[in-house]
Amino acid sequence: MSDIKTGADHIKSLRDGRTVYLDGRLIEDVTAHKAFRNSVASAAALYDFQARPENRELMTFQPDGSVRRVNRAWQMPRSYEEMVKRRKAMQAWAGLSCGFMGRSPDHLASALIGQRMGIDIFKKHSEARAKAFEDYVDYATTNDLFLTYVIINPQAERSKDWGDQAEDLVARVVDEDSTGVTIRGAKMLGTSSIMANEVFVANLQPLKPGEEDLAFCCALPMNVKGLRVLSRKSYEEHAVSIYDNPLSSRFDENDALMYFDDVKVPWDRIFIYRDTDACRAQFHDTPGHAYQNYQAQIRLSVKIAFLTGLARRITEAIGTTRIPSVAEQLGMLAAQTGMVNAMLSGMEASGSQFGEYWVPNKHYMYSAQVITQELYPKVIQTLRDLAGGSLIMLPSSVRDFGNPQLAMIIEKTQRSASMAPQEKVKFLKAAWDAIGSEFGSRHTQYEMFYAGAHFVTCGHSFRTFDWNGATGLLEGLLASYDLQSELARTR
Repeated sequence: MSDIKTGADHIKSLRDGRTVYLDGRLIEDVTAHKAFRNSVASAAALYDFQARPENRELMTFQPDGSVRRVNRAWQMPRSYEEMVKRRKAMQAWAGLSCGFMGRSPDHLASALIGQRMGIDIFKKHSEARAKAFEDYVDYATTNDLFLTYVIINPQAERSKDWGDQAEDLVARVVDEDSTGVTIRGAKMLGTSSIMANEVFVANLQPLKPGEEDLAFCCALPMNVKGLRVLSRKSYEEHAVSIYDNPLSSRFDENDALMYFDDVKVPWDRIFIYRDTDACRAQFHDTPGHAYQNYQAQIRLSVKIAFLTGLARRITEAIGTTRIPSVAEQLGMLAAQTGMVNAMLSGMEASGSQFGEYWVPNKHYMYSAQVITQELYPKVIQTLRDLAGGSLIMLPSSVRDFGNPQLAMIIEKTQRSASMAPQEKVKFLKAAWDAIGSEFGSRHTQYEMFYAGAHFVTCGHSFRTFDWNGATGLLEGLLASYDLQSELARTR
């Protein structure tokens, strides 16, 4: 066994008999099925990347008491310098998918270590549940697990509270005994669940007193009895080829509804039990929510840079780079990429100690989230404007090149001052996959809503802003003069 988890290790771990459904059928092996195998291979490639001798120090560290090195995403930074070192590892991982794997293993690792930093918050609610959580994070760390999570309830009747929804819709506790509890109902979105080892179940949405049956947190292997995973449509399966769909054919991390059909959870995997306030506290009183969304900004910094590079190449392909209005658009994209990176650096440098750990500036993180939530679709629209009709007039598939007559026509019509016809088609196919395909559209929707609706992220910004400091400036100004003295002065 290698002292660092490899891709082969990960693929082997996924052949565990999990219950995954697609198009009405049970998938026997997600590592081999045409709907998932390339994405699974892309996940495995992350572990192969970290296991390369030249990447060991960049990508991994050795936890106390462990005989193996694990990904730096599991590292709990004790200083600003350690935070930056960890971030560089995560950016290197994101670079392998150009930022299109949003729920790569470092996302849940970030969420869990952030919550683990606040273990005292768990202890205030239950010493026993806190011990279970602490032990589980240690287990997940030393085994370098790939985790997914389901922390959102299925959309249903918005006018009703979660506890008043239809029976068996929202996952809830339906039984307990000396060995554990039984849960029944659904959770979403289960992104990357197809290629994950375990699922972390929690409640990000607020619960109220009276909804204790819903108020639990646990972690389960993906092959646990009774867990049914209902995959959405696979973009990978519908990709024509890597040439035609270089992103969707390899990086469709998938999303899924998870239904817990009387799943038994042992007590050592229960971290919160029938405690509505603890469900809130695990995200917002610990650094958990800050760390998981900080990871999202790290990943986004890579993705925005990729899209900006894509924009430049589009203008080169169609010969518009030197047009002043086009150069202006490219300059704006470059500035926006710089802004994303500056916000990322700012939340790190302006971080603070949380006990012995260094955590990002929470308000700066939420500020970045609000801004980038609106920025992403604007960037996509800019790329569409720059591309014009070039993304439409493309060969139907790579097979057209196999027909000599069609290949000759493509050679004549796909002209570019900077690219050969085959190179131009290859590039524009990649551009369409990123911004216009079903896969690309899903990513626009994802970036707009993965952290919640805009009013939710703005609410986090409102809640964490230093209003006293800001209004104090105003109060200082108003206190520097008064009506009577001004009347006397102006007589």
